[in-house]
Amino acid sequence: MGDVISKQSAKPLVGRLVVVGLGLIGGSFAKGLRESGLCVEVVGVDLNAASRALAVELGVVDRCEADLAVACRGADVIQLAVPILAMEKMLAQLAGMDLGQAILTDVGSAKGNIVRAATQAFGSMPPRFVPGHPIAGSEQSGVEASNARLFERHKVILTPVADTDPGALKVVDAMWRALGAEVEHMQVERHDEVLAATSHLPHLLAFGLVDSLAKRNENLDIFRYAAGGFRDFTRIAGSDPVMWHDIFLANREAVLRTLDTFRTDLDALRDAVDAGDGHQLLGVFTRARVAREHFGKILARRAYVDPMNTNDLIFLANPGGHATGRIRVPGDKSISHRSIMLGSLAEGTTEVEGFLEGEDALATLQAFRDMGVVIEGPHQGRVTIHGVGLHGLKAPPGPIYLGNSGTSMRLLSGLLAAQPFDTTLTGDASLTKRPMNRVANPLREMGAVIETAAEGRPPMMIRGGHALKGMNYTLPMASAQVKSCLLLAGLYAEGKTSVTEPAPTRDHTERMLRGFGYPVTVNGATASVESGHKLTATHIEVPGDISSSAFFLVAASIAEGSDLVLEHVGINPTRTGVIDILRLMGADITLENLREVGGEPVADLHVRAAKLKGIDIPQALVPLAIDEFPVLFVAAAVAEGRTVLRGAEELRVKESDRIQVMADGLQALGVKCETTPDGIIIDGGAIGGGEVHGHGDHRISMAFSVASLRATAPIRIHDCANVATSFPNFLALCKQVGMNVAEEAQS
Repeated sequence: MGDVISKQSAKPLVGRLVVVGLGLIGGSFAKGLRESGLCVEVVGVDLNAASRALAVELGVVDRCEADLAVACRGADVIQLAVPILAMEKMLAQLAGMDLGQAILTDVGSAKGNIVRAATQAFGSMPPRFVPGHPIAGSEQSGVEASNARLFERHKVILTPVADTDPGALKVVDAMWRALGAEVEHMQVERHDEVLAATSHLPHLLAFGLVDSLAKRNENLDIFRYAAGGFRDFTRIAGSDPVMWHDIFLANREAVLRTLDTFRTDLDALRDAVDAGDGHQLLGVFTRARVAREHFGKILARRAYVDPMNTNDLIFLANPGGHATGRIRVPGDKSISHRSIMLGSLAEGTTEVEGFLEGEDALATLQAFRDMGVVIEGPHQGRVTIHGVGLHGLKAPPGPIYLGNSGTSMRLLSGLLAAQPFDTTLTGDASLTKRPMNRVANPLREMGAVIETAAEGRPPMMIRGGHALKGMNYTLPMASAQVKSCLLLAGLYAEGKTSVTEPAPTRDHTERMLRGFGYPVTVNGATASVESGHKLTATHIEVPGDISSSAFFLVAASIAEGSDLVLEHVGINPTRTGVIDILRLMGADITLENLREVGGEPVADLHVRAAKLKGIDIPQALVPLAIDEFPVLFVAAAVAEGRTVLRGAEELRVKESDRIQVMADGLQALGVKCETTPDGIIIDGGAIGGGEVHGHGDHRISMAFSVASLRATAPIRIHDCANVATSFPNFLALCKQVGMNVAEEAQS
């Protein structure tokens, strides 16, 4: 819930709420719920008479009491917002009262200490006690700082224990959500570890650093010349010393564990400075900077973290417009992924230009940083990778989080199956629904030990230290990701690893392995590698992504008067199915300025508006255009006649079931179409306006954006947040060429 519920519209959730301790947190909780109308009466308890009077005067509570027992008579919910070390005394008092069915909860930041104190006071943890911790605050303090909106869009962590009453948990959860908070449930021990690392340790370091510098004789000059960075880092040392004294004592076990880990890392950093080890320093600094930016971006957008809680990002695509001019689409995602992987495993320093700075490719980059590879950038598409060799990766500190990138997970599984350490690959809600047995099963045949969740879904637990044996594998269906996974595993496997595909798929892995000096044999439909060779660093220039270009190829083909040039696009023959299919439909596409860059063919694509006709799509072209079909369906929807697609069952296991999702959207726009198990039949004609859903699939959202060029009314496309995953500047390029697509303003 984004806003505090208005008093007029709310139905009371509890009768009497008692808030003990009317500081910033307790006062804000009381005031917010009083204004929401979810409580019949809000009663405050505070030892300070002035605070009690002010709380009533400011409308924080309905009434105040000095006596805890008087306040708690007839209470439905009792919120404890007292200092953490005062909690023992408070709980002991409450344990001696008849509280009836009252629900107890609290706001302390050390949950283990609270649970222990409650257990000691009551003899066992009360079932109707729900421990909680709001992660919110302000520079101000005291009841006068009470803010009914303090918790909006802030996290509140509830830590129920095994015997916590589900009904009580539901009520406390609902109260926080009514204040606009984002509520999560977490185990007590996990909460204390997380807070020790993210809040308690930084405060300890800030207090310690300022105290250390202040004790020196030259402290006046030190503070006089302190720059903004010092002020930013030490700002939190201005926090309440008594409160933090209490917190560190209450959560001392978790703080000590986190501090010991940090001391080990700090000692390693000191040793690097002492030894003049610039490589080690660069590794720490680049990992830290980019990890902060990477995860900060993900958590700010929250597209990776919890799509169910992300505000619906809507594209409003207005009818009309055209596609004219010259543009350059972002770098090829497939090549960007592979440049990081092979550059990391190469010997020497690899320079990459044109790297795609979308979240999928950045997830791969972060994964290799987690495994000890020093990577500089990306900065304006430039990345410098200090390779560690085929056997130089180190165990990551925890699970490798890959967001929404199925490519990252499938290709990495091949590399990691042969490492001496264990790894866990995980991702967002969308990725954890996608099948991984397509790579896990053949890897197991090679000797890998891999565990997955039900039905072969992530997370993937890959056990290290198992020798792989090469094999001859025939793909049951054409898949570049499965082929690449097995070839990468083959770099480590005993003997030869051969992969035979039933139809041609993109061959970026084979081409790039050769570019890094690793021999690859391609004999017809079979690609083979043998272990025992090495990868040597090289220079890579990533061409524009033809999958991203496809949206503008179709846009310029279907919008009257369009004349568009897409510069420096990769035209690898295993990827040009979209061009071949559009030409069969009558599209006017010419390839200009053909050249080869880093082993990959590149050209400028010149496309003009043309009258398209429906076709039976040749099955031989299906694997060569597998990612481009959503927007090809739009081309079919405006073409004259019927378009039939067969042999494309793989589309049903992409980020979404792309056959069904596109059919649903097209039908909502008035297009006649019918799905089949392995394809779709589309009768071309007019496209109307209406509401469609992207289902978290970037290609679906962008395809319907293109459809607006021929729509008779606006198209509102829901769930578009993941467009940034593969095409960060899609909307900007749409505007540049003359398409009327933009984010809908949030009300």
